[in-house]
Amino acid sequence: MTTKKLSSYYAKRDFSKTTEPRSKINRQNNNTFVVQRHDASHLHYDLRLEVDGVLKSWAIPKGMPKTYAEKRLAVQTEDHPLEYAHFSGIIPQGQYGAGTVQIWDAGTYEQIISDTKPQKDMTSALKDGSIKFHLHGERYKGNYALIRFKHEKNKDNWLIFRIFKNAR
Repeated sequence: MTTKKLSSYYAKRDFSKTTEPRSKINRQNNNTFVVQRHDASHLHYDLRLEVDGVLKSWAIPKGMPKTYAEKRLAVQTEDHPLEYAHFSGIIPQGQYGAGTVQIWDAGTYEQIISDTKPQKDMTSALKDGSIKFHLHGERYKGNYALIRFKHEKNKDNWLIFRIFKNAR
């Protein structure tokens, strides 16, 4: 099943030319997150959250929000294999995402469950287009929310922002 989830990832890469990882790890449940600085055609940061045996991924052109006032565009991209959480390197020219990838921050996350709404697992919350999570990293610590734009043709556009602790 993980292979099916990663079909878009595999279709965009020529593994004889790139050192990006293939999937070897079977489904885990460590709630891993990673933020990678990706200096490709445009510098951006990739947020990846482990969900259902893959890394759900968003490209954030202006980087992760650091203050509660900042709201940033986050464009959902294809799922990545769990091994990508440890990937740093250079994707060669002519390959999808060509440029330098470095791990900017990594750690674990926990889903924030609302006390007032029925509990949803991360998969259901993602399908509904609204997730809240707490990052436990070196650079990024605290509560964040990702909300999908509902009235746009491009359903891959999300908004990421910091939320206060009492938003649990």
